[in-house]
Amino acid sequence: MRVLGVDPGLTRCGVGVVDGVAGRPLTMRGVGVVRTPPDAELGHRLVAIEQGIEQWLDEHEPEVLAVERVFSQHNVRTVMGTAQASAVAMLCASRRGIPVALHTPSEVKAAVTGSGRADKAQVGAMVTRLLRLDAPPRPADAADALALAICHIWRAPAQNRLQQAVAQNRLQQAAAAHAASAGTRTARRTPAATTATRTPPSDTPPADTPTPQASPARTSAAQKGRTA
Repeated sequence: MRVLGVDPGLTRCGVGVVDGVAGRPLTMRGVGVVRTPPDAELGHRLVAIEQGIEQWLDEHEPEVLAVERVFSQHNVRTVMGTAQASAVAMLCASRRGIPVALHTPSEVKAAVTGSGRADKAQVGAMVTRLLRLDAPPRPADAADALALAICHIWRAPAQNRLQQAVAQNRLQQAAAAHAASAGTRTARRTPAATTATRTPPSDTPPADTPTPQASPARTSAAQKGRTA
């Protein structure tokens, strides 16, 4: 997997490319910084960042773009500039159909150093060690970009399994809801009770009903009349 890490910023936008897979040695393919003049207009600075990111995409053809997730700070102006540079990087990748992954600073620090509160010096030292470099990349924005790429390579398998589990769970819930809805519709079409069948009356008496018989007195009178 080849990942382009981007540490967004208006003045210095760190970029770094790393090849590798989780559990195996990683290789750095390139590292640098896209710079813009602080006194230039905002629009021109964003265009310069776009052009710089496009050059890195053309040269290295990464499979994924890993960008630092912007979080709130006390300096609103800094946050806005970081967010704008981040949006430009995501736009460049999405326009080419390259997937974009966002990682928080604490996630990157924890992945690279084992502590979510590590400082920039610790991150740079670990990046140097993991990529077998002679010295930490300078400035720190470049090292942070490499750390983003490393973080994504190591976290991608777990994230993919989590996404697959979430997708499977959603499919199961949708299937259960569909089955329940189908059962409700079937129950509504079935009558609640069956009307009893009524048998029309018959002139023939039941088999166990006794047949009326003539009394003995009437039978004797009838015999005498026939004899006379």
